[in-house]
Amino acid sequence: MLLGSQLRRLRETRGITREAAGYSIRASESKISRMELGRVSFKTRDVEDLLTLYGITDEQERASLLSLAKEANVAGWWHSYSDVLPSWFPTYVGLEGAASLLRVYEVQFVHGLLQTEEYARAVVRRGMKGAGEADVERRVALRLERQKHLVAENAPEFHIVLDEAALRRPYGDRAVMRGQLQHLIEMSERPNIRLQVMPFGFGGHSGESGAFTILSFPESDLSDVVYLEQLTSALYLDKREDVTQYETALKELQHDSPGPDESRDLLRGLLQLS
Repeated sequence: MLLGSQLRRLRETRGITREAAGYSIRASESKISRMELGRVSFKTRDVEDLLTLYGITDEQERASLLSLAKEANVAGWWHSYSDVLPSWFPTYVGLEGAASLLRVYEVQFVHGLLQTEEYARAVVRRGMKGAGEADVERRVALRLERQKHLVAENAPEFHIVLDEAALRRPYGDRAVMRGQLQHLIEMSERPNIRLQVMPFGFGGHSGESGAFTILSFPESDLSDVVYLEQLTSALYLDKREDVTQYETALKELQHDSPGPDESRDLLRGLLQLS
């Protein structure tokens, strides 16, 4: 995505159309669009030809961008789990790992980055009916690996609004749910995590369309991305007008939900009841 955005900036600065750029690398306009969105792999020859077309002659600048192209084609650690992942999900894991800010609304269950191992296993078993135990354990292992990013030295900011429904819907037995609630209380005290609970008592709210995630990146060239997961696919929205609507919905959810301290008290109350 970073390389694609830089190529787009160079093309637009020179006033070159996608069609002309595609012609220079023996490809279509749509391929240039996919390259600029970071949706396809990069051939070194194509990047070299585009840089020449865009008038980039400085050897250091060319080398930097070509190095980025090589990095972009290196498979991430999560690709070793591709046998148990739906086709659209590796893209999300890559974006999640690159993000500096994750803003989330979740309603069905606790977000994967905050799940305990036992709770995650219960969720995966429910979602992968008929799967073998080995596949379940590999999916759980991936989820636990993703969580390391949230507690790493350069961890992203993680702002989440959890609907109370996600906390009351049981996955696993009573001990699993108690462990999950306790884990949420502990994680909510980390400096990079802002956790709020949207209580049942509030009634209707701006999260009526369902769960979503907004990912923001440290590179100024990269636009925010909204991730929407569906039953058989996922949507990645990066148009500014789309992102703005989800940002507005999340701000309203944050405003209407109790703050982090009050939400922690709500979690403690649920823990006592469980």
